[in-house]
Amino acid sequence: MRGSDLLAQGTARLAGEDIPDPGRDARRLLSHVLKVPPGRLTLVLPEPVDPEQELVYLTLIERRADHVPVSHLVGRRMFYGRDFLVTPEVLDPRPETETLIEVALAQPFSTVLDLGTGSGCILLTLLSERETAVGIGTDLSAEALNVAMWNRNALGLESRAALEEGSWYEPLRGSTESFDLIVSNPPYIAVNEMPFLTPEVRDHEPRLALTDEADGLTAYHAILEGYSSWLAPGGRLVVEIGAAQGMAVSQLFAQAGLRKVRVVPDIDGRDRVVTGVAPR
Repeated sequence: MRGSDLLAQGTARLAGEDIPDPGRDARRLLSHVLKVPPGRLTLVLPEPVDPEQELVYLTLIERRADHVPVSHLVGRRMFYGRDFLVTPEVLDPRPETETLIEVALAQPFSTVLDLGTGSGCILLTLLSERETAVGIGTDLSAEALNVAMWNRNALGLESRAALEEGSWYEPLRGSTESFDLIVSNPPYIAVNEMPFLTPEVRDHEPRLALTDEADGLTAYHAILEGYSSWLAPGGRLVVEIGAAQGMAVSQLFAQAGLRKVRVVPDIDGRDRVVTGVAPR
């Protein structure tokens, strides 16, 4: 079968399952199977596809039709211009999280702490963008840290990024280190919101990284309770939030003594990041 016919078949199958933008996903999967950059896929579509590759492609299409995320099927996700390994053990990096990156990069920093680092995409992106900075990523999940370690090594950041297992600040106990910048994309989905998530997120991403099994604010309380021991005077705390949490989280920031608290929207105009500055 020619690539163009195979692509049409895959697109139709995904469209039949109401997959958003089925043509995009079908093309992404075909370029993955054929090992062709997505931008050059059109050039090879008139050519016949090897039967084994055809079988692999149609198998991936069926898994996508079952709402398995594309990133899990191809094992990769682009984030802030870099390619990251993604597995079911970590959150799939999303474009809206790039708002956090932009806020963090808006001012200088030399040391950064990433709480709940997951795939490491936030920490490793910040260190890649600031070539003299160093940082630490902590995560409760050993499986997530394995993914972060792979991404760290692939980006050549072994000497500048440490990865530690434990909850929030726990791996830092006994250390006197402080940080110019603390960042986090914590689990902020309230448990009563979980049934309304897309199947790709609800059924295929780690629940521990999605929800606190409560009101969605538990992680912010934990982060704010410990920040004063680790954030340098004048340092910044930057966190991602859910679209309806701007007021609640910014109030928590102010109550914790942070100054210059503000809510930053993402590219779609939804509240996405809260940032504050530690008192001097």
